[in-house]
Amino acid sequence: MHKDRKITVVIPCYNEEGGIARVIPSLPEFIDEIIVVDNNSTDRTAEVASAMGARVVSEPRQGYGCAYKAGLPAAQGDIVVTMDGDGTYPAHAISYLIDTLLIDDLDFVSAARIPVQWAHCPNMIKRYFGNIALSIVTCMLFGIRLRDSQSGMWVFRRQILDKIQVLSDGMPFSEEFKIRAFRHESIFAREVPVQFKYITRVGASKLNLWKDGYRNLLYLFKLRREM
Repeated sequence: MHKDRKITVVIPCYNEEGGIARVIPSLPEFIDEIIVVDNNSTDRTAEVASAMGARVVSEPRQGYGCAYKAGLPAAQGDIVVTMDGDGTYPAHAISYLIDTLLIDDLDFVSAARIPVQWAHCPNMIKRYFGNIALSIVTCMLFGIRLRDSQSGMWVFRRQILDKIQVLSDGMPFSEEFKIRAFRHESIFAREVPVQFKYITRVGASKLNLWKDGYRNLLYLFKLRREM
């Protein structure tokens, strides 16, 4: 419990046995429920997560969005926190994000990653500037000022799930969830900066920078036509 609210963390995972073993111990002690969505993994992700106290939800349909569509409805907390299972998101920022949500009476908070330390890896630089490009397009198409449209770390009140219907089953789920939250007339949303270190992830990345980036870009235009 945190300030009399039950807190659930939802983590989608595909072959993240190494990453999830680092993520779960890093979570604050006040977390009441950890849900790991095993998205058709072929390694020991489910076994490792379960042994470390997480509730494992199985989702055989491959896709980032599919994993969240299975994991989010299973959450029982008053407040839901999301993050990836690769060990790159700052778990220490969770309490700050929840406090911001509660003190400012918000419904949805998206963490904007502010780099404070760079790994010497060209892929990290590509990810950073690719994110900026997608965030600019999001702003132009939807009138939403987001610094980090691709962030996978959010904190929100569970009841807003009844108000948001995300169509994407893949990587665009993240940007679409934020767009729908920020544009919804009865949802009070804000982007909050958190310090972020671009460190080497645990395990192999499932993200194809050019392919997935291009798909996310196309999806923004598709979504704009439909909204």
